[in-house]
Amino acid sequence: MKFRVIRSIMIAGLMMGSIDNAPAAEPEEPASGCLQCHQGIESIRQSGSGMMEAILEEGENRDDPAGCVVCHGGDPTATEKDAAHGGNDFYSDPGSSWVNKNTCGTCHRAHVRVQQHSLMMTEAGKIQGTAWAFGAMTGYKHKWGNYDVVNPGKLSSRLGTDAYRNYMEQLAILDHKDPAKRNVFVQQHEALPKAPELDEVAEHPEQAAFTYLRNQCLRCHHAVKGRQERGDYRGMGCSSCHVPYGNEGLYEGGDESIPRDQPGHMLVHTIQGTRDAKVKVHGHEYSGIPVETCTTCHDRGKRIGVSFQGLMETSYESPYTEDGSHQPALHTKHYIAMHQDIHYQKGMTCQDCHTSIDVHGDGFLAAANLAAVEIECSDCHGTPESYPWELPLGYMDEFAMSPKTGSPRGTAKELGSHVRDGMKYAAKDGYLLSARGNPLTNAVRSGKQVLVHTAGGKDLTLEPLKLIAEQKALSLAGLVAMKSVRGHVSKMECYTCHASWTPQCYGCHVKIDYSGGRESFDWLAAGHQHEQPECRADRGETDYDTKYGAKIPGTVHEERSFLRFEEPALGVNGEGRVTPVAPGCQVAATIIGGDGKPIKLNHIFRTTPNSEGSGPEGQLSLDMSPLHPHTITKDARGCESCHASTKALGYGIGGGKLVRPWDKRVVVDLETADGHVLPESARTQMAPIEGLTDDWTRFVSEDGKQLQTVGHHFRLSRPLNNQERAHIDRRGVCLSCHQEIPDRSLAVSLMHHVAKYTGQIPETTEEHGDLLHYKILLLSAWMQVGLAAGVPLVFTLAALYYWRRRRRRNA
Repeated sequence: MKFRVIRSIMIAGLMMGSIDNAPAAEPEEPASGCLQCHQGIESIRQSGSGMMEAILEEGENRDDPAGCVVCHGGDPTATEKDAAHGGNDFYSDPGSSWVNKNTCGTCHRAHVRVQQHSLMMTEAGKIQGTAWAFGAMTGYKHKWGNYDVVNPGKLSSRLGTDAYRNYMEQLAILDHKDPAKRNVFVQQHEALPKAPELDEVAEHPEQAAFTYLRNQCLRCHHAVKGRQERGDYRGMGCSSCHVPYGNEGLYEGGDESIPRDQPGHMLVHTIQGTRDAKVKVHGHEYSGIPVETCTTCHDRGKRIGVSFQGLMETSYESPYTEDGSHQPALHTKHYIAMHQDIHYQKGMTCQDCHTSIDVHGDGFLAAANLAAVEIECSDCHGTPESYPWELPLGYMDEFAMSPKTGSPRGTAKELGSHVRDGMKYAAKDGYLLSARGNPLTNAVRSGKQVLVHTAGGKDLTLEPLKLIAEQKALSLAGLVAMKSVRGHVSKMECYTCHASWTPQCYGCHVKIDYSGGRESFDWLAAGHQHEQPECRADRGETDYDTKYGAKIPGTVHEERSFLRFEEPALGVNGEGRVTPVAPGCQVAATIIGGDGKPIKLNHIFRTTPNSEGSGPEGQLSLDMSPLHPHTITKDARGCESCHASTKALGYGIGGGKLVRPWDKRVVVDLETADGHVLPESARTQMAPIEGLTDDWTRFVSEDGKQLQTVGHHFRLSRPLNNQERAHIDRRGVCLSCHQEIPDRSLAVSLMHHVAKYTGQIPETTEEHGDLLHYKILLLSAWMQVGLAAGVPLVFTLAALYYWRRRRRRNA
């Protein structure tokens, strides 16, 4: 009875803090020493929720009715900080990957079990991509991850439905058919090798990739807290996503014991997650995981997080802020405001499309994004010919060059066991299924419509494409693109047309400088340090470089050649579908040795011999990456942006002819008319990049020679082939008519003069369209039909006439 009274007091006190972030009323007899210091702290979950009740009940079992020790451990009876926080069983960040089996994992066992195999932990695609850029160090194999990890031995260990497990097994078998390009669905990863010492770099300069990875690329995996810069503050493990951090990293809750002016703290002490997990900040309640939580990490590489928000990286620090200072750096970058993804505009966050398996993993290794993500646009939107539930499993996820066929996937009445602890919505006519066979927890069929329940609290009604088509509500452009030219739907990703813009960062100039005893932080070494018993409970990596030697020789600096955002080029992705492509790792490496002299200068490494359309010399290890830009708009890109674009075909901006060859030295100073530079003091303005004879934007030639790699992770990834480019290319089609206008043909000249003097020459796009549609296409079509039908008819009538006439004569 005593515990029940105390628990009621504690709930009231905790909830007062969470409602308005003001200090909560202190209980008369605090049952936990924690709250003597942390008065006013927010409840980790709202009162009455199943999770909070479970925490309080377990807290009673541990002699802490407030439940603090269930997550944080420690001694709840102590009144001194050192005693309360003492020992190896106190966890300042209970979500950390190194301790969460003792905290989050006591209830969420499955999700904690699979975390080591998730792409957010292994970062295997990022590692392999960088190794590829430095000379294809492991070929096509995804050999390395952040840590040693091996797949479970049993298929039943994979999270998801039986249909999903079987589907993934078939994908793995398909992936392993080509030994030269296998190992996306790998069986194991080895831990990434250590960063090189100075003598090793001189002998093996490609190993500078390990320095680059460890200092820059690997700071985002869940096993570390990561870089403490504006926009990058987060927790570890489960806390990376489920604990809110503001961009400034400041605590703004009701606990007066937490400093308000020291960055690196959570915004409030409340878990964010699904719709039923309510969080209050300054009196405003929200639910779901805000997009900015995801962009803490998803702001470089493909930049899908910031792109979804409508932020495009720029080299400039304008416009100036209210006090006249530069735009503040966010994720250490600056941005311009762009079109936001339509899903973002509708109030959807990342988790409203991406499933639990997409983000947590399923317990088996998948070494690249396309392999790990189970959803497709058609899972909710269907096609103009089929509702989502009428499509077969695997549609738009084929990993083959032909669209998937088979029996309708239908819907599900129950959710998978791995998601039953989250928010559950009424099934109505069934939960929609992902392309790989798992029920979507928040998307249900309701008649011919789809209801999407967002984590933020909205219930959106979606009309699938087939319903829009049945209502004859498709726009003319949509009707032509999806029904008249059906190859668009059967051979392309939806976002190939519907992405409004794509961040394109051409030329990644990486300088790795080992001179003068330079050193930098090693994020992966910091992660391995957390494996040690004395460090597993640390809430970050402060002083790990000096205290534990989590530092490596060399510093890293990055520059770009130029940025673009408009109308990306096209290629083929691993699923066998035409997709946007943008620069992935287009690395030109400058490596400075310990003596200050360049070991490599603006150097582009090459891939293995005879790979990626190359010969014995190998291909330039510049990679154009197939991607989903996450900038979706209802209004698709125009026909001419692909069919009349050299860039779209892979020939480069302006056919790759606007920029001079990058392998030539450029000197700018006083010179004569014949190009002789006069001053002896003239300096090199732009040093040559050996081997880069074409522009960064050009990755295939007009005769089909591949000039860069395109999405090397998957067997089917490549540039458009000769047949595909010829099928798409409609450049110069205007000349087909205008080569005869106005007076090169007697008939055309006559028509032109009549049109001129009667005011019928088209001057607008609409008038031009009417001319082509009615007077040229339809008129010529009916004339040809009439001719095709009339000529045989005339011959038939003539034959009948002569036959009858001859018959009369014979009579």
